[in-house]
Amino acid sequence: MAPEYLTAEQLRKLPPLILHPFSDSSSPNKLMQGSRASLMLQGILPNEELSFDQMQDILLEGRVCEIRMLYYVGKDLLRWIEQCVEFVISEKDLRNAGIEAQTFATLLIDDAPLAVRTKLQSWGVQDYRAIFTRGLGLNAVFGEAPSTEQLTPDFIRNYHTYADEMYAVWARASAFVRIRPDQFEFELFASAEYSRMLERQWTNE
Repeated sequence: MAPEYLTAEQLRKLPPLILHPFSDSSSPNKLMQGSRASLMLQGILPNEELSFDQMQDILLEGRVCEIRMLYYVGKDLLRWIEQCVEFVISEKDLRNAGIEAQTFATLLIDDAPLAVRTKLQSWGVQDYRAIFTRGLGLNAVFGEAPSTEQLTPDFIRNYHTYADEMYAVWARASAFVRIRPDQFEFELFASAEYSRMLERQWTNE
């Protein structure tokens, strides 16, 4: 049975969602090399005189980089979700309304405010639902960003499927009510952007 929606008319403002940079200087190159290796293994690109094992190693290294990047995105999302839960606890009329961590994850993934979706698209993020789902799924299992040694090759190759299922299990772990963007609004910032905004506020004060 699908979760019911909260019956509330008052619009409340949630804490801002702040996303931090989640890649190091070598990440873009590893991702590009991993994508090329994948295309070569599929026969879409010509083999650049690499052995099958070499292409597999490059592919796996790129995938691990993707996993770690998604993990850090999920970590930011969980930090925001925890802040939202704290906000609800402080509101007497919401404290026992059935709002859980999954409530805010569902709002973000399935029903994000238009301004948030527009901003993500302006950053070039089109499939944000998959990114957020998988980031949260990885955080539901791993206590820190996993390294190659902690993961099996099968998991690395198919992490998309595993992470999607991890999120699905986490989302079903607790009964919760859903909320709408006309009941709860929030803003999205990159960490540097948010820091600059705070600096301007402090200067004006």
